[in-house]
Amino acid sequence: MMIPQTPSFRLDGKRAVVTGAGRGIGLAAAAALAQAGAAVTLVARSSAEIAQAAEAIGNGAQAATLDVSDTQAVAAFFAERDPFHVLVNNAGTNRPKPMWDVTEADYDAVLGLNVKAAFFVAQACAKAMIDAGTQGSLIHMGSQMGHVGGPNRSLYCASKWALEGMNKAFALDLAAHGIRSNTIAPTFIETPLTQPMFADAAFKASVLSRIKLGRIGKVEDLMGAVLFLATDASALMTGTSLVVDGGWTAE
Repeated sequence: MMIPQTPSFRLDGKRAVVTGAGRGIGLAAAAALAQAGAAVTLVARSSAEIAQAAEAIGNGAQAATLDVSDTQAVAAFFAERDPFHVLVNNAGTNRPKPMWDVTEADYDAVLGLNVKAAFFVAQACAKAMIDAGTQGSLIHMGSQMGHVGGPNRSLYCASKWALEGMNKAFALDLAAHGIRSNTIAPTFIETPLTQPMFADAAFKASVLSRIKLGRIGKVEDLMGAVLFLATDASALMTGTSLVVDGGWTAE
């Protein structure tokens, strides 16, 4: 009798790149990939922070200073490197406020990084993969707010819903090249970006009332999802979203 073998969750011999990798979710994603054997390049604007992170992660992790909102710099970054097998498209921002207070500058900042920069990072990475015949996985860091709405989140929701649509179309364009594209959609995760929000007791209580498992997420809660989508364990998954939200969107 032939017993099925679980596909590998290892990434030995694979190259991975993570944007916004200096802290929080990006740092955890880089660590997860490196711990699975990948040679990881950590990308961020803050060179000292990612250099320190790469050294701490070890396993051949490297740091590369790059502003992902500079489209020409992004194109050059991917053109001068061997193609990657895994992209974690993670750099992002948020400016929470009621829709009537949103300025054009707020719009440009949030949509510019969360949608435009994410698009051109994915494009540059995919083009290099296609040119070299390299198959692999693009993972975009979405949000539960790409599946539902939230108060004071008009820009963030707009950007993360856009990412979900982009992701589905990427998957269709790239399938013939053996490149998969998926999103991870977390609930609120404790990171340097969200920590100030949780200082507001009323806000924290409202968040906890929606997360059915009763706690705010930790970056470790996303590491398994990153690894799953990066490896052959998810070989038939593309154009979809892995929602890691403690039950928020189930209601």
